[in-house]
Amino acid sequence: MDNDVSAGSTTSTLGHLALGLTLLAYGVGGTGVIDNVAASDAAVLATWVGGVALFVAGLFELHAGNGRTGTAFAGLGAFWFAWGTGSGAGVSAEAGGLFMVLWAMLSLSLTAAASGSGLMTRGVYGLLTLSLLLSGIGAFADASALGRIGGWAAALAGLGAWYGATASLAKWPTLAGRAAGRGPGVTATG
Repeated sequence: MDNDVSAGSTTSTLGHLALGLTLLAYGVGGTGVIDNVAASDAAVLATWVGGVALFVAGLFELHAGNGRTGTAFAGLGAFWFAWGTGSGAGVSAEAGGLFMVLWAMLSLSLTAAASGSGLMTRGVYGLLTLSLLLSGIGAFADASALGRIGGWAAALAGLGAWYGATASLAKWPTLAGRAAGRGPGVTATG
C-alpha cells in the first residue's frame, strides 16, 4: 500500500483484505460492544485468513521482490496463526501479555519501515502496534479497559486496511485525494 494503496499487485490487495478482516474481527471482539463476542471468538478467522492466507500472500510478495510488504504479510501471518491456534490455551496473563508485547515489536518495525509509504499504511501498522501494546500491558496489569481500548485500535486498523484494499479494487479515493491506482507515485510494490 505504498502511497496509500497498492495499485497493481493483486497479492498485496488480497493481503490487505485478509489483514483488514482479521483485525476487524479481533478488534470488534476486543471492544466488548457486541454481547457474547470476545476477541478469542476470532481465533478461527485469525488462524486461516490472518494466519495462513496472509503468510502465503507474504511469500508471493517476497517472491515478486516486494520485500517490505512480503515481510509484513509473512510476519503478521505468523503472528495471527500463532495467536489463533494458541487462543484459549490456558496460558497465564503474563505469558499472554508478553506474547502481545513481543509481537508489538514486529509491528513497530513495520511501522518504522512504512515511513516512505502512504498515510494509510503507516496508520494501519501504527494502530496495530498500539493495539498490541495496550492488549499486552492490559494483560500484565489485569486492566480490561486497556484491552478494550486496544480492541478499538485494532478495529480502526482493520477498517484502514480494508478500505485501502477496497479502494485499490474499486478505484476509490484515498487519503491523498486521488483514486487508487491513478496519478504519480503510485506503485505496485506495497
